Amino acid sequence: MTTTESTDTPTGHLIGYARVSTGHQDAQFQRDALSAAGCTRIFEDQASGKSTDGRPELAAALDYLRPGDVLVVWKLDRLARSVVDLIKIVEDLGKRGVGFKILTGALAGIDTTRPEGRLFMTIAAGFAAFERELTHERVMAGLEAARNQGRTGGRPAALSPDQVAAVHARHDKGESPTKIAQAMGVHRATVYRVLAKD
Repeated sequence: MTTTESTDTPTGHLIGYARVSTGHQDAQFQRDALSAAGCTRIFEDQASGKSTDGRPELAAALDYLRPGDVLVVWKLDRLARSVVDLIKIVEDLGKRGVGFKILTGALAGIDTTRPEGRLFMTIAAGFAAFERELTHERVMAGLEAARNQGRTGGRPAALSPDQVAAVHARHDKGESPTKIAQAMGVHRATVYRVLAKD
């Protein structure tokens, strides 16, 4: 993980972010593209793109940005893995007066400092919200269908009815919940839950 800096970057400049997934990959191509686009400072992570967690240089870049700055990435997948992730990051940047720009790929040319870029992000945010609502509706419909078929959600029972009976029998003979749990290969909390239902 490195930070490349050519000058002290004043407010209102382009700040680049590059990412490679493994040490075998080289971010030089991204660095060159970001520099050619006018970025005077580039933050670079070597990390998976599955989430924004565990990416210290991204955190540093987001912290470094000031109102008037623009965060620039080579491609969308260098920053976010989904439209939902992208929307969240761009909305947070927008609230701080920071722009966002993508250089290449399917969303090349997105630039929230321009009216058309802001329009696109507004439309994308609407689609992301719509998708979340559809997902919620599908989950609720699935749960309702399961309830109608006599199934309920949650984890499967840790003990079968015969094992529950064995827990009670052992406890009635004076065996402690800890020893019962050890004998049956379950956590002590499971035994306590069984006994509490009595």
